[in-house]
Amino acid sequence: MTSGFSDQVMSLVKTLRTEAPDCVASGVVDMATGMLLSYETVDNHPPEVLDLLAGATLDLFQGRTVVMIEDVFKERRGVANDQHFFQEILVNSENLTHLFIRMNEQQDVVAVVVCRKSVNVGMLFAQARRVVQNHSL
Repeated sequence: MTSGFSDQVMSLVKTLRTEAPDCVASGVVDMATGMLLSYETVDNHPPEVLDLLAGATLDLFQGRTVVMIEDVFKERRGVANDQHFFQEILVNSENLTHLFIRMNEQQDVVAVVVCRKSVNVGMLFAQARRVVQNHSL
């Protein structure tokens, strides 16, 4: 990871953290390496939870069954590229809303935004998409 890339990742995380509404945490996951590249949070989380975030993100976007579904649709539609179908995933937990967005050019890099459950989901999508679009990696 070059320092230019590292700086871009940290800038993306910081901008998401400050500009996404009701944001309590943001991060960037590299699914190719299975690593959480950078994160910011208002709370302290056990390191093992942070370590699991990258794996959980990989499962959501590229788990075995998800890839099988993508392959079936690609075959039926005659698509012969490596583009993934799932670009954004919204997960609501008991108290939080988690938004996962693939980077446009870097399909193996996913931005993660965690907000309070009371967040306006439309505003969350709008702000997160804008930030991701303005931060190419």
